[in-house]
Amino acid sequence: MNSKYRILALVSGVALSVGLAIPAFAQDTSGSSSAPASTSMHQAAGDTGGAVKNAYDATATAITDTKITTKVKAAFATGKGIDSDDVHVTTTAGVVTLGGQVKNSEMAARLVTIAKNTEGVRSVTNNLQVNPAQD
Repeated sequence: MNSKYRILALVSGVALSVGLAIPAFAQDTSGSSSAPASTSMHQAAGDTGGAVKNAYDATATAITDTKITTKVKAAFATGKGIDSDDVHVTTTAGVVTLGGQVKNSEMAARLVTIAKNTEGVRSVTNNLQVNPAQD
C-alpha cells in the first residue's frame, strides 16, 4: 500500500469519525426542536462529505508541492556549474519560493530560470540574496 492511499485512508477515517461524533455533541439550546433528528443527521453527513473533500484536496496539493520542490532541487543538483548549497526551495500551491544566498546575480537568474522551467511550477518568487563572499 503506497503512502498516497495510506494518507487518503487516514483522512477518510478521521473525517468519518468526526462526522459520526458531531451529532452526539449537538445540543438544542433554544428549548424546542425546530427540525427532526433525521434532518440534522443529513446535514451532518453533508458537512462531513465537504470536509473529506477539502481534506483530500489539501493532501493532494501538499503531495504535488512536495514533488515540485523535489524536481526543482534535483534540477539544481544536476545543473552544470550550479552551486545551490545555500538555496532553500519551498512550494505552495505550485508557487516556488527561492531563498538563501548565491555568489552573483547571474547564478540567481539561472536558478530562477531552472525553477520556472520545472514541470508543475506556476510561478517563482525570487528571495535570493547576492553575497559575493559566498564560496
